[in-house]
Amino acid sequence: MNIPTNYTFENLYNSSIRPSTIHSNNAGLTMFYRRYLLQKLISVFKWKLPEAWDKEYFYYTLYCLGWIAVVRTDRYGVICQQCGLQGFNLYYRPTEAVISNPLLRGILTPKIGLQTEIIKMQPDYFGALDIINFYADMLAVSAESAGLNLLNTKLAYVFASNGKAAAESFKKLFDEIASGSPAVVIDKKLFNEDGSPNWILFNQQLKNTYIAGDILEDMKKWELKFDTDIGIPNANTDKKERLITDEVNSNNVETYSKVDLWLATMKDCCDKVNKMFDIGISVELRYPMEEGVENGDAVSDSPVQSLSTTI
Repeated sequence: MNIPTNYTFENLYNSSIRPSTIHSNNAGLTMFYRRYLLQKLISVFKWKLPEAWDKEYFYYTLYCLGWIAVVRTDRYGVICQQCGLQGFNLYYRPTEAVISNPLLRGILTPKIGLQTEIIKMQPDYFGALDIINFYADMLAVSAESAGLNLLNTKLAYVFASNGKAAAESFKKLFDEIASGSPAVVIDKKLFNEDGSPNWILFNQQLKNTYIAGDILEDMKKWELKFDTDIGIPNANTDKKERLITDEVNSNNVETYSKVDLWLATMKDCCDKVNKMFDIGISVELRYPMEEGVENGDAVSDSPVQSLSTTI
């Protein structure tokens, strides 16, 4: 859902939180990829949450907004809530959460560390929408380009007609051929005086203009780059006659470097929440990192690497 603002304000707001790059005009296609990539990100982490909490509300608030508050209420007990942040301490960190919910009694402003704790995804309180929006834009633009290229590389014929009757005859001729008729009979008047066909191919160099296959390969690379950024194991290398293990090991470290920071941040927040409310929440990776990758060393028996000796 978008806030009710005009296009100019929305552009001004988005430019401060999204990379200033190409954005797809096809909003529906872009939203399709945003949902797809966001669900991939949600699948990276496994959470243990109280049964009374709405998990989807928790996931989408944390990964999209970047943080979520945990607070104790008289009516609902310990709950998680979307919130704003205000105030600052000695290190310019927020000191209060601002929780507004019609089912709660007014606006709550609990003190962080005393009455509430904040679970944040990243140290800077940002979510992952900037990453998701960037790759969704690239995938949407690529998909549009592939679709347009498919349309532009259709085999077309051009017919020369002496009049409307001949034009209709050519249309019927082409319809019957396109429908798979095994034999089509036409009037010899549709040929030129010298007996040559009265039609030509409009585009005879289809292979020179067909790039949809290349675009689809690029889309795979975009998605692999996204997987690398959010911690999903992958080789993320072009197919080569021989791919050395060190290349895959290097990508493994790159894959886990960012997600390890996210995981450490969220675990630290979970520890603070458990200490204050004793509810036992936890988070871990759905695709656990190898011990050698975690220590920054090469791993010779990684599941990904075992497939990469020769690709």
